[in-house]
Parts: sequence; C-alpha cells; structure tokens
Amino acid sequence: MIDFIKYQLENGLKLIIHEDHSTPMVAINVVYNVGSKYEDPDRTGFAHLFEHLMFGGSLNISDFDGPIQMAGGENNAFTNTDMTNFYEVLPAGNIETALWLEADRMLQLRFSKKSLQNQKKVVVEEFKETCLNEPYGDMWHHLSQLAYKKHPYRWPTIGKQLSHISDATLEQVETFFYQYYRPDNAVIVLAGNISVKEGIRIVEKWFDEIPRGNYIKAMLPPEPPQVEFRQEIIRANVPHDAIYQAYHMADRLSDEYYSCDLLSDVLANGRSSRFYQRLYKEQQLFSTIDAFISGTIDPGLFIFEGKTMPGVPIQQAKESIAREIDIIKTELISESELTKLKNSVESSLVFSEVSILNKAISLAYFEVLGDASLINQEAEKYQIITAEDIRKSAEKIFRKENCSELIYLSKEMNNAFVQKV
Repeated sequence: MIDFIKYQLENGLKLIIHEDHSTPMVAINVVYNVGSKYEDPDRTGFAHLFEHLMFGGSLNISDFDGPIQMAGGENNAFTNTDMTNFYEVLPAGNIETALWLEADRMLQLRFSKKSLQNQKKVVVEEFKETCLNEPYGDMWHHLSQLAYKKHPYRWPTIGKQLSHISDATLEQVETFFYQYYRPDNAVIVLAGNISVKEGIRIVEKWFDEIPRGNYIKAMLPPEPPQVEFRQEIIRANVPHDAIYQAYHMADRLSDEYYSCDLLSDVLANGRSSRFYQRLYKEQQLFSTIDAFISGTIDPGLFIFEGKTMPGVPIQQAKESIAREIDIIKTELISESELTKLKNSVESSLVFSEVSILNKAISLAYFEVLGDASLINQEAEKYQIITAEDIRKSAEKIFRKENCSELIYLSKEMNNAFVQKV
C-alpha cells in the first residue's frame, strides 16, 4: 500500500506527495499528458523532440543538467505514445533546485533557431541510428501502420519519417509547447523525505504563478475492429528471418489487460515459459522468441516476436506459434502455473515499491490514467484473474482476422514467397 495525498493548484497543476522518511532522498516526477498519439499526422515525432528540447534551456536557465549534478542529483526523461515524463532524484535538502528548474521550463523554453536546430540534429541522428541503420529497427513503423488504420498509434513515438522533424519550424514547435506543456496538463509527484505541508508550500512557491493553458483533451479517433488478416513481407539485410504478429486487445483499464499480461507471461516469460521450453529449447526453431503486450492506455496490441534459426522456413516457424496458440485457446493452464505467475507479478510490484523513483513515476502514471489510487489496486487485479479468464482472452484476441503480421526475410536466405495463411 502506497500512501499519498493529492492537491491541485489554482492553475490546474496536480500535485501528489508520498512521504517516505526512511530515505534522505526525494524523487520529483513531472509528467505531461502528451505523447505521440496527440500529434498532427503530418508533424509526427514532436513529443519525442520535446523530450530533448526541454533540456535545451528555459527562460532564465541555460543549462538544466549542471545545477542538478551540483545538487548531488540525477535526472532523465522518457516519451511514449501516451505521455512524456521527466524526473530527478536528489538529496531532500536540495529539492528546490529541481523544482526551480522544472518550473522555469514549464513557464517558457528558451526558443531559438539555434537550439531547435541542435536538438533536431540529435533526434534525426537517433532516428537514423535506431530505425534506419539497425536490423529490424523499422519494425514499429511497419507494424504500427499495419495494425492501426485510424487511431494515432499508427506511427511510433520517434515519428513517421525524418522530414517531420527536420522540417519542423520554430513557430510549430512553440505552438506545440503552449498547447501541451502547461500546468493544467501536468502532474507533479514528490516522493521521499518530504512532508505534505512542506511539499505543498514549495510547489506553490515555484509553480503557482505559471499561467494555465486551458488545455482541452483531444478526442482521438477509435480504432475500428480489424476484420481481415493483414500481412507485410520485407526483404532486408537482417541476420535472421523474423516474424511479428500483432493482435488487437483491450485498453489499460480493462480486466482483459491483466489476463493478457498473465497470458504473455505463460507463453514467454522466463526459462519455464512455453515458448522457451518448446520452440527454443526442444524444437530449436527460434534464436529468440517472445510475447508481450504494448501496455498502451488506449486499446493496444498483443505481440509475438520471433527470429528463426538458420535454415528454419518461416512457414514452419509460423505453424509452431499457431500450435501454441491453439493449446492456450482450448486448454486451461494449471493452478500451480497460475499461482506461480501471480506470485511473480506480486513480487515485481512489491519490489518496485522499494524505489522512491519507481513510486513517483507510477503515481504520476496512474493519475494520468485516471486516478493515482489505482496503484494500490494492481495486485488485486492480477490475483482475481482465473485460468478461464486467460483462456477466454486467448480465444477472443487470437483470431486470424484480428492479426497483423510482419515478416522479415533475409536477403541472404533462399526463401520462397510466404503466402497468407
């Protein structure tokens, strides 16, 4: 159980404070309710670009990292399809250093053509390195576009294409900032050696005068049910043939999310999982094989990912996955297997609560999701899942017409064309 209080400033900024006096440190987490799904389809990659721009200087501060390091702290950030997250961990006595920095960049970034050009160059190089020059690096570009036709999950966080970032103008960037990076679209969490009274006082001191942005949450187009099997085949310079299969599943707040999460563990979490034991160890069909869920707030994807062993036909690899799917759709997992899965999840949840940073990030995430108190319901949500729930979820989502399949064929291998099956 994580205890916390919630408070809201007049400008709409939400504050969550979790007291933990067992540590001399404090974690500050600031999350903005803007991820790549809120971008203009013709100007993608802006949320990720801002992850970099937010470190490029603000109204009164030219260097963000230096003061944090001098205060004995560390900081970082991440962006995904749903949100952008910034955090610092530092000695509690220096908390105001971090709040001063966060408040100044929430107030106004130091917009300039030079700063924008520098950060665009960084992001463009990251795009080239991770998406264009790395084997399978463009997987999310192809799979997202294959699986989604309406919802903005149809492009990855880094953006659809290089030109969307390289052609971004200062005016476009400023507009995006003042639309989304405002106090009424943000949540701040203080976790660690800080009292509620002091936390409210110093957050109001630094953030209270930042004007709200009158943010209106965008109405995103829902993804219609997929009614036909989709497939894309790519011949590329990759070391192994690979198969990716994406099945649509429910949103993060649904009961199905928890059964699908356990289902992915049954199939591919650890050396005792079915994929590892049967497809990797016994049959030696794959060099790597995995199953995971995208975990997005809006309805997401259940994904299979496998890279074949040399000489294994891609069709044989597909059939082996299909056999495991048929088993999980028709046979209940044992109670001992289910108990093991639940114990593993509960241990992970308990372990995550040891870190004040993990608690700060999780509290902010669940507040964006709807209510920070959901953090204390996670363990119970997993515990009430039954073997039949898992089987029903498998039966519901693992349907041919609900599948989008991406196949990479190595140019060095003599592969026959893979027909839709």
